[in-house]
Amino acid sequence: MKLIIANKNYSSWSLRGWMALKAFNIPFEEIKLSLSTEAFYKELAQYTPIGKVPVLLDDDLSIWDSLAICEYINETYLDGKGWPTDKHQRARARSIVADMHSGFFGIRNEMPMNCRAKRRIELSDQAKKEVDTLDRVWTELRQHNAPNGPYLFGEFSLADAFFAPVIFRFKTYGIELSDAARDYQQTMLAHPAMKSWLEDSVIETDIVEAGEAGEPV
Repeated sequence: MKLIIANKNYSSWSLRGWMALKAFNIPFEEIKLSLSTEAFYKELAQYTPIGKVPVLLDDDLSIWDSLAICEYINETYLDGKGWPTDKHQRARARSIVADMHSGFFGIRNEMPMNCRAKRRIELSDQAKKEVDTLDRVWTELRQHNAPNGPYLFGEFSLADAFFAPVIFRFKTYGIELSDAARDYQQTMLAHPAMKSWLEDSVIETDIVEAGEAGEPV
């Protein structure tokens, strides 16, 4: 099995698919392409009609879009254990993942993922509202599920994989969080897969100007 990703420092969508495999110890080969290059689009054209990463290759099957990849991994390799076992918790997990997958454009546009950087930025009211929403969601879930483990639903799930890029974004731009949300952020940053991704991000040399928002701290 192979996963095609882009620069680890900048590619938030790549991180989601990568975490879904790495955190659950599913063996795969990582193929990293440089964003916005001719080779990037030429390579991807063989496997996906949309020219975006990540793309999962499993035998003769090609799956693109991070949510589709996570669902495929869950069904094929995790026997459904990528989501919480309780149906109410599972529905909540899928709901917040769908929200993250299709929304939060203020955070996406104003705080591009730039793992190795420390930046200062003035957020719009919309982005501030989205930060408050995530802070509240994380806090509620952590308070409810604390007896079962340190992640959003106790044990690590695909929901955590989906919020991994935001964890790095908030670190880069120094976003202040409430106590429970900040503890969750620190738990995620301490995850071995997150630490491995960050270590690889730091040694990359490519610069993608669109990802260099804000002023260095």
